[in-house]
Amino acid sequence: MGAMAAICKEGELADYYLRKVEEGKSKIAVINAIRNKIIHRIFACVRDNRNRVAWRYEKNYTTALA
Repeated sequence: MGAMAAICKEGELADYYLRKVEEGKSKIAVINAIRNKIIHRIFACVRDNRNRVAWRYEKNYTTALA
C-alpha cells in the first residue's frame, strides 16, 4: 500500500514509476522495485540511528561525523 501511495503523489518515486513503465517494464515489477526502495530507505534510517522525531528521509543525508 505504501508503494501505491508513493506513486499517486508527485515526487521522486512517482517519476521513477512513470519512467520505468514508459521503458516497457510491467507495472507490477515497477511497484515491486518501489517497495524495495522504500524498505531500503527505512532500514537506512534505522541503521543510522536517527532520532525518532527526525526519521524523515533526506535524499542528501550526511552524518554528523562527516
